[in-house]
Amino acid sequence: MNARHLVLLAALACSAAWWLALRPDPVSREATAMPSGCPLPPRVASGDAPLQTGVPAGLALPGVGDAGTTPLAGFSVEARVLGREDYRFDREADYAPTDLALGWGRMTEDAVVARLDIRQSGRWYRYRWQGDPPIPLAEIVRSSANMHMVPANATVAADLARVGEGDRVRVDGWLVQLDRPGGWRWRSSLTREDSGGGACELVYVCAVTRL
Repeated sequence: MNARHLVLLAALACSAAWWLALRPDPVSREATAMPSGCPLPPRVASGDAPLQTGVPAGLALPGVGDAGTTPLAGFSVEARVLGREDYRFDREADYAPTDLALGWGRMTEDAVVARLDIRQSGRWYRYRWQGDPPIPLAEIVRSSANMHMVPANATVAADLARVGEGDRVRVDGWLVQLDRPGGWRWRSSLTREDSGGGACELVYVCAVTRL
């Protein structure tokens, strides 16, 4: 190999190194991309309680099947999946085929979760314990919730399908109300302080990320 070839190879190596250093990080670009038709709300800071924000003027979300979609609040949560239940036969399954029971704060800790018997059925999330609760009941209520997941598109639906009990996830989307012709309505809770009937969040999911 003569000197001219060595110089050419060195130049090509430098060019490749320069391109690799300056090209965009594909993981970062994907993580910050805005899914088509589903603008992302402000995102919760890691370790914080769920972030609920206002709805920008003029924001419209696509309908889901035969139901109109009204955004009520932006919603972002980092949480531990305490349970997952899939539905096929109830009326709501056409819109939210999956419920995730999510916990944040101390409801992410192994020592706390291990003391609770957590179950889901009939669109409800239930828990019980032996002896004293691992943390105060009021803290369990405000640090966990059953959430009905409405996937914005097929990509989000596929991402949700990969989420299981014990996973750490971030969910970004909108708390919504669904209205169907004939007067049927399904409305999200807008507080983390409630429990019982009507306390679940109805989340139009723009992005779900396993952490």
